[in-house]
Amino acid sequence: MLGSGGMLIVLVVFWSAVLPYVVGGALLGGTGAVSWWLWRTDRMVRARDRRWRQGDAVAAGRRTLAEVDAMTGTEFEELVAALCRRDGCTGVRRVGGAHDNGADVVGRLPDGRTMVIQCKRYAPSSTIASRELRDLLGAKVHFRADVAVFVTTTRFSRPSERFAVEHGILAVHRDHLGLWNNGAYLWSLSRVNGRGQGDSRHRARWKQVYGK
Repeated sequence: MLGSGGMLIVLVVFWSAVLPYVVGGALLGGTGAVSWWLWRTDRMVRARDRRWRQGDAVAAGRRTLAEVDAMTGTEFEELVAALCRRDGCTGVRRVGGAHDNGADVVGRLPDGRTMVIQCKRYAPSSTIASRELRDLLGAKVHFRADVAVFVTTTRFSRPSERFAVEHGILAVHRDHLGLWNNGAYLWSLSRVNGRGQGDSRHRARWKQVYGK
């Protein structure tokens, strides 16, 4: 059996062999913890910055629907393009004109999907017919887009509303345009696509979900 002196020597030898690993493990753990904290802090700062920028963009670009009604067709297309850019869409450009092939704005959603948008600044008493949505489907094929969006200052007829839902077209009617213009993201409107158009249940549902 080892005496107290022998035990002491064994412990000294043991710790001299183990201590570098203990210290190394502690350093690695500390470095990992610091790295995680820095990564988390960076994510929080970036997220806060995005919210501030979104708020500033909304405040700078907000228009009342009465102001939108007074726009020319070209100005309305520019507004829609600006709202897309505000929401993080890329490569957004206005292509409307005499030979626009059924599209007014094209670009990419933040997730990379390509989109084609038809804009119609009509009087609020007008109605979008199904044939106009069929024209947009043709534009989607022509531009080889992943997503088709129809934005208007008026409402969709019931047949055109059903057509939009059946063919995966995001139909942004007057009420949805107001929500988008006031800060809602474009693609969040897909959750209420084919519904709304001023009914109280839609307004109550949107307020409950989005607090707007």
